[in-house]
Amino acid sequence: MNTLLMKDMLKEYGEYTLSGIHQFIPNKEPKEYLYNLMHDYPNRGGKGFRPGLCIATCKAFGGKTEDAKFSAITLELLHNAFIIHDDVEDESYNRRNKPSMHQMTGKAIAINVGDAMNALGLYPLFKNKLRLGEKLTETIFLEIQHLVTESTEGQALELGWRLDNRSDLKEEDYFRMVLKKTCWYTCMHPIRIGAIIGTKGYINPEKFDRLGYFMGAAFQIQDDVLNLIADEKKYGKEIGGDIIEGKRTLMLINLMEKANHKELAFLKTFLSISIPERTDLDARKIFDLMKKYEAIDYAIETSKYFAGAALKEFYTNFSPLPDSTEKAFLEHIILYMIDRNY
Repeated sequence: MNTLLMKDMLKEYGEYTLSGIHQFIPNKEPKEYLYNLMHDYPNRGGKGFRPGLCIATCKAFGGKTEDAKFSAITLELLHNAFIIHDDVEDESYNRRNKPSMHQMTGKAIAINVGDAMNALGLYPLFKNKLRLGEKLTETIFLEIQHLVTESTEGQALELGWRLDNRSDLKEEDYFRMVLKKTCWYTCMHPIRIGAIIGTKGYINPEKFDRLGYFMGAAFQIQDDVLNLIADEKKYGKEIGGDIIEGKRTLMLINLMEKANHKELAFLKTFLSISIPERTDLDARKIFDLMKKYEAIDYAIETSKYFAGAALKEFYTNFSPLPDSTEKAFLEHIILYMIDRNY
């Protein structure tokens, strides 16, 4: 499978899930301030990563696309709700090459839209009963409940570090946060849920946790790196926004460990002022320091290490399965992470 085919499959999974999302958003008032806005972020496009992992894993284990439909819709609804709130919390200006929701509507309406999408995301889980039965529906509901809990705990860590202007963080702190904020909801639970559906519950989902963690960590580090060096139109958010927002990325933590006293004092001062007060010039100085201490190169190599570990876990868990397009798709996502051209 080549990269183009993998991306085509991601697009297919994303469009399939998007059509389901539109069916769940009510066509009633208040449209202007709520329901029409719910369509906005999903319609902007996205990787289709979470529903793709869920559906592909389900099919690799013998299930059908329709079996995973409602779970995939929930995953994507929650994802879009999360990023609406995330953009408010980070004071982000752009999302998917357009102004972020709160830039268009104000923070209050954006937060309410995110709240409503979180609530709406529960209904497809209820609909699972029609196809999967009560036992599997309950199992998947508990998976989603855990996903939301872990994600909000991870977000709390990241926001708390910024609030307290932490400069003493270590790599293990970063990876604990990434496990909670990214890995559970981006990779671990989508794969677990897909396998649960595909096997009709006859599998221990914990066997996929190492795979999902390694994939999620590689994904998050790469996303952080792309925020610094990607083409802005392809990336879809403001380049360097993570520095302006003071996110404790692997690169920033690595830089803080290596910087001299004067440089560290500059970093602390920059991070102590409010986001609107931070300048692009100072953000550029921090980027240059990251290059000076090879923090970006270190992050890229670390992400490839995690992707390699994910590939090993993939072969352990998926090699016994019959060859299929979906199995090849999952393998190629990991290979793409290893060979990704920044």
